[in-house]
Amino acid sequence: MTDEKLDQILKQALAPEISDREIRIHKRRKKKMKKSGRIGITAAAVAAVIIGTLGLGYFNPALAAKIPLIGKIFEKVEDDILYSGDYTDKGTVLTSEDPAGNLDTADYSASDKGIALTASEIYCDGYSVFLTVQIEAEEADFTHIPAHYTGMNAADGQTAAGFYIGGTWHVGEDAPERLANTFEGAVIDSHIFAGMIKIDLTQKAAGKGALHLNIDGLGYDDDRMMDGEEITASHWTDGNWDLVIPFEVNETDVKTIEVGEKKGNITLENVVVSPYQVIVHTTTPGTQRELTDDRREKLLSKDPDMTDAEMFELLGWSYEPCQTICFDQDGEMLYPDTEMAGRAGFAVQGKEIKTLHIFIFDNLDDWSAMEQEGMDSSAADRAVISKEISIEY
Repeated sequence: MTDEKLDQILKQALAPEISDREIRIHKRRKKKMKKSGRIGITAAAVAAVIIGTLGLGYFNPALAAKIPLIGKIFEKVEDDILYSGDYTDKGTVLTSEDPAGNLDTADYSASDKGIALTASEIYCDGYSVFLTVQIEAEEADFTHIPAHYTGMNAADGQTAAGFYIGGTWHVGEDAPERLANTFEGAVIDSHIFAGMIKIDLTQKAAGKGALHLNIDGLGYDDDRMMDGEEITASHWTDGNWDLVIPFEVNETDVKTIEVGEKKGNITLENVVVSPYQVIVHTTTPGTQRELTDDRREKLLSKDPDMTDAEMFELLGWSYEPCQTICFDQDGEMLYPDTEMAGRAGFAVQGKEIKTLHIFIFDNLDDWSAMEQEGMDSSAADRAVISKEISIEY
């Protein structure tokens, strides 16, 4: 994501608007996180962290100890996270616990440096893996983790706490990818955080698979440090938490609509609608060249945090990203996640998608104008591709 696009998202995401100084703080924070692999939540979400803390609704610690949590984390966080929705009967329970807190399996739990990470449930729609976890640390005080907005508007009151994660992940024999994600969820008490992470797969999965997590760091912000210039993961712990987590693709309610419409240098290939996300696949002159796993691995060995755009530049290849925006049948904009080469993701957030209105731009200013003004913006006429797609269930 460009700094210009980041500025636009930050300025529009909050009420009241944040200042240019706060945006500059976030940019420094983002650069530091990129160097250390501690990529955090989406731009609008991080902006809310900068401006302060929202109520997290902690459980009573004594009560929390008596209520089984592991195995039921989707139920706990599904209304507040960015990729919100009803996860009932969608995910597979990996680990559960009895009222005394005893786990029925230790296969999906890892401990180091006084922090225990336990995988709880997993769901895969073929394009992304949604994994819930519990993080427990006896020496920590999680009650100062600030919340961030996860709804389209601050007035929605949809907020979640965030927990940073560093390391790599891969599926099967694929080359490792840097973790560029954050656990989103809820602070249960001083020592327990429950959250979900969404990992976008590099290629479509089918059948069964195994997610390998090689975590080398965990951390979180502290609302008592909000006045400082540097707030990035003020509580960060380096360590080793390795997990191998099986999953099975659940294709229930996952629709793929082939489009194949080309205008100018952009092709709208297809649109995927799953219970929790919409994915728009495009091709531009840059994305027509595919990085092989061997070439990607060699480049990442030089710089583990190198993006596709930086790889294209290093190789002397052209790279022409586009900007995509989506609205549903009611003209409501879908929450945009980070857009990468060939793929733009949007959170469904519990909406029943019957029709999608997709606009693809090659000009950031036009994208920004539509993001601010809505589907009836005059910028719609300047979209390279505008497409209405009906979703049949």
